[in-house]
Amino acid sequence: MRWKKTLNLVEAHAEGEIGRVVTGGVLDIPGATMLEKMTYINEVDDSIRRFCVFEPRGYAQMSTNLLLPPTRPDADAGFIILQGDQAHAMSGSNCICTTTVLLETGILEMQEPTTQVRFDMPAGLVTATAQCKDGKCERVELDMNPSFVHSLDVKVDTADYGTLNVDIAFGGIFYALVDCKQLGISIERQNAKKIVEIGCEVQRQLNKTMQIVHPENDQLKGIAYTMLIDKGPDGELRGATVLPPGRVDRSPCGTGNSARMAVMLERGEIKVGDQYSAYSIIGSRFDMSVAGTTTVAGKTAVLPKVSGRGWIHGIHQIGVDPTDPYQQGYSVADCWGDADDLVR
Repeated sequence: MRWKKTLNLVEAHAEGEIGRVVTGGVLDIPGATMLEKMTYINEVDDSIRRFCVFEPRGYAQMSTNLLLPPTRPDADAGFIILQGDQAHAMSGSNCICTTTVLLETGILEMQEPTTQVRFDMPAGLVTATAQCKDGKCERVELDMNPSFVHSLDVKVDTADYGTLNVDIAFGGIFYALVDCKQLGISIERQNAKKIVEIGCEVQRQLNKTMQIVHPENDQLKGIAYTMLIDKGPDGELRGATVLPPGRVDRSPCGTGNSARMAVMLERGEIKVGDQYSAYSIIGSRFDMSVAGTTTVAGKTAVLPKVSGRGWIHGIHQIGVDPTDPYQQGYSVADCWGDADDLVR
């Protein structure tokens, strides 16, 4: 065996969503801030993303978290989320995975009963508070980025469902939120393929027709994901986030529920101090709460808290032989979706 590149990874999932963590093999990425590093991957050189994410070293139903030294003095660690379409600025489930990996492998020292980890993310500082016992990270609560509404009741024309009302909100990244009542479907595993088709169509249409930019940072732009929202028979909140190029988040989704919380606050459906639980397509749960409000460029923004659990399920290395014809990996439409601008 003769590899010219070797990465060490720890496999973890948060309430079902896989977020493996690169713990060795990458020294750094160019850029003075974590946002600049993410932009470098997306706009200059995305070879590390392709290497980690695409087959044969990766697969569609996962994220890879690239652990990096923090660029700000008030953070303990930095990381960037690598996914099938690009690098992303924030993810609640991946913060839970990365916190669990850092503490349970001893990269950061665990303190019982609680350990605080401050993450330098492209979307800003995120604080994770882990409940720890007997060497186990039992639960992680995240202080998420300030989340705000961009637009309510945006009209989106679709091929199969006519014109839909869509809310657009920022929860660390931008989301399009679609109420399932318009579609006549529920968030169930057997509807996953249909949910993906709807979510991808809405995202593509909005990114073609609207310029969606964070009012304080023009590098945070565009609809990253679509989230279909629903309520269960007992009124519990359900959601299914659709990630390009075409899959459903297995977790309830921290950034998606932060965006949803911003919309609920705007519509007067929740208030500061409220708590609720959000469920995923596989029935896993995040606990949510409204810690307070602030303003972002004059807009009212909610300060969400998200709580969930993570588990380590594997440790391994990936590498590449210099004679391998697929050194940057490959994707095929059966698993990776059929959008020409996403399949590589």
